[in-house]
Amino acid sequence: MTTIFTKRAAAVALSAVLLASAVSAARAEISDYEFRLVQTDIKLGDGAIVAVQLIDKRSGKPVPDAVIFASRIDMAPDGMPTMAAPIEAVPFTEPGVYRFKTNLMMAGGWRLSLGAKIQGETGTLESKLILKAMP
Repeated sequence: MTTIFTKRAAAVALSAVLLASAVSAARAEISDYEFRLVQTDIKLGDGAIVAVQLIDKRSGKPVPDAVIFASRIDMAPDGMPTMAAPIEAVPFTEPGVYRFKTNLMMAGGWRLSLGAKIQGETGTLESKLILKAMP
């Protein structure tokens, strides 16, 4: 009877270990997400709209309801990181697509820097995306 109890206890322990490893393997990491520019060439001028999509890299699906708490746009790609423009979030119409209004006052390379929290995940997603302002 002791050997049956020992075998059952071992089976329960093994099941618990397997279940715990399956749960941790299914859990996402902040590195499983990324921002992608919807369009890399943006029309020059005040009122330019820059759209980014937040993607779950594991499934390729868009991620809605992220909280973007930091955004900055500057001309770092052209060697002018201190040349920044005002940027503000605008309402989005498509789940997982986040839009920003800015003033791209000069043609050339611009860097969009974003910081976001994703619902249900720990950590902060930070991203730097390069776009081009075109006349």
